[in-house]
Amino acid sequence: MKVTDIAPRPLLLAASRACRSFGVLLIAFVWFATSARAEESGWTIGVYGGKYYDSEPAGLTQGRANFLNHHLVAVTASKAIWHSESLPLSLEIDGMLGQQFGLDSLTEIAIAPVLRWSSFPWNHLLQTDLRLGPLGISYTSKISSLERGVDGQGSRTLNYLLIEMAFSRPQQKSGEVFVRMHHRCAVYDLINNYGANGEDFLAVGYRHRF
Repeated sequence: MKVTDIAPRPLLLAASRACRSFGVLLIAFVWFATSARAEESGWTIGVYGGKYYDSEPAGLTQGRANFLNHHLVAVTASKAIWHSESLPLSLEIDGMLGQQFGLDSLTEIAIAPVLRWSSFPWNHLLQTDLRLGPLGISYTSKISSLERGVDGQGSRTLNYLLIEMAFSRPQQKSGEVFVRMHHRCAVYDLINNYGANGEDFLAVGYRHRF
């Protein structure tokens, strides 16, 4: 089955579901933000939204990605569990809860360990952090139409990969804007061999550090 063969849901129904999902995510974001402790705790909470593209992750940087009318809105949270004593490196546990809508409608939940590298030569002008999470777990409420192979099969549970660049003001690092590549995959057919790429979203978001 080709992506172009998938008939989109009625626009009004998709928009209604998207608005309800985003409302729930926004309420969750506000609740966490107002209930968090004032002191530095290593916790972050954020929101992001992204658009689906129809190639493997590398296709985005190689000009082979086509963006389709399929979207993701999500709440994300993370907790720092380790800091290197000699390097600008830390380990975080990152989780997300999101709603996909457009060509299909489904809910996704995912979690992954993420390494954060916080040293770049221009950080005195713009604090920049690179976050890498190559191995995680992603579960969807149903098998996505965009993830079925040529025989129509697919998996709810796949590997979760994220690559992210985060930016903040050097004098105020509590809030940061980030660009995230959100990816689900079978890890070169180790999870299954249905022949589907998985899903890729290019997303932009904001998080607050507590």
